[in-house]
Amino acid sequence: METLIVFILIFGAIVIVHEFGHFYFAKRSGVLVREFSIGMGPKLLAKRYNGTTYTLRLLPLGGYVRMAGLQDDEDDELQPGTPVTLTLDAAGAVTRINASKKVLLNDGVPLEVAQSDLQQALYISGYENGNEDELKRYSVTHDATIIEKGGTEVQIAPVDVQFQSVSLLRRMMINIAGVMNNFILGILTFMVVAFIAGGVARSDSNQLGTIEPNSVAEKAGLHSGDRITAVNDKKTPTFLAIAQQINQYPNKQVRLTVKQNGKTQLIRVTPKATTSNGEKVGVIGVAVSQDHSFGAKISYGFSYTWQILTNTLGTLGGMFIHGFNLNDFGGPVAMYSMTSQATKMGFTTILNLMGLLSISIAIMNLLPIPALDGGKLLLNIIEAIRRKPLDPDKEGIITLIGFALMLLLIIAVTWNDFQRFFIK
Repeated sequence: METLIVFILIFGAIVIVHEFGHFYFAKRSGVLVREFSIGMGPKLLAKRYNGTTYTLRLLPLGGYVRMAGLQDDEDDELQPGTPVTLTLDAAGAVTRINASKKVLLNDGVPLEVAQSDLQQALYISGYENGNEDELKRYSVTHDATIIEKGGTEVQIAPVDVQFQSVSLLRRMMINIAGVMNNFILGILTFMVVAFIAGGVARSDSNQLGTIEPNSVAEKAGLHSGDRITAVNDKKTPTFLAIAQQINQYPNKQVRLTVKQNGKTQLIRVTPKATTSNGEKVGVIGVAVSQDHSFGAKISYGFSYTWQILTNTLGTLGGMFIHGFNLNDFGGPVAMYSMTSQATKMGFTTILNLMGLLSISIAIMNLLPIPALDGGKLLLNIIEAIRRKPLDPDKEGIITLIGFALMLLLIIAVTWNDFQRFFIK
């Protein structure tokens, strides 16, 4: 249960931060955000504010943003014969349309719809109170709302506030904003991790940190701040290089070239044998040095993010050379397994995992695959080159194909993860 709660919180935070990026830039660009949902599935709560309906839904997994004019926005077109109830203002214009049987409007005008246009002409016509002898036509205000069949009340979407009505540059910013937010979340999370830890590991340095009491290193006279510049005459410019060399010599004597108090000296030690990942390795009991400065903690957010970015891009690039391997991907099952391990290791590890997943999701979203943000950005670039937008029907087909391919990949990755983590 603890793992499930942590998984929901991590995944939910990443998705909500991502969606808030789209939401913020859409609002700034003049695009109507009809709904901002936290969670999926049946609606629990709803509150309208400044043209947007904020909803809390039953399934606490992520959320979504409904922008006017996009394919995933429900069509407001009311089919002929649909029974609705209208709320009118003092001038007789429609301010509210109730198309749901779940909501009852007092003092509303019952109407059987004949025709409607809630995007351009902004009107609705029909037969009032079942009287088919007289066709009534009502103007609809620009900011009128409609209560949809499911009971959610959202603002109608006139064409001037739809996504396609804003400039290409603004649409590109809206499409990329979610990815940008995930990068920001990852960077800030890694900064917090560095501050909680009290410093940043200097794995790029050969300077020693803490020396374990009664260890091989302490008995040999090594101190925190010393530098091991070579092991058996092989240069060791980083702590990782030191560890890799010493690991090769369990219970075998090695020569360390050490800079201590401004002097260079040779120290002979015999690394203690220990088992790691089923293999016997040598250790001498030294830890990596820590940089406790404020600047190091801040810069860690950027440097570690860059490290994840380059490693991930390297893995993706390797697929074109070595071939596609499902084990290089991780889906919800892998995320849950990693969350389970992180939960056992404490709050800092959980935070680090959230940052890692946020950056990884940002990178995957940047891939030029239709249905992903990177695919949408690619279509924006094609539009800029052509100097005219793609045909909406063709763009819809491309997005649908991309969505289908992504769905197949998710299913394959999830099944592969299930076999890796649960089927022994």
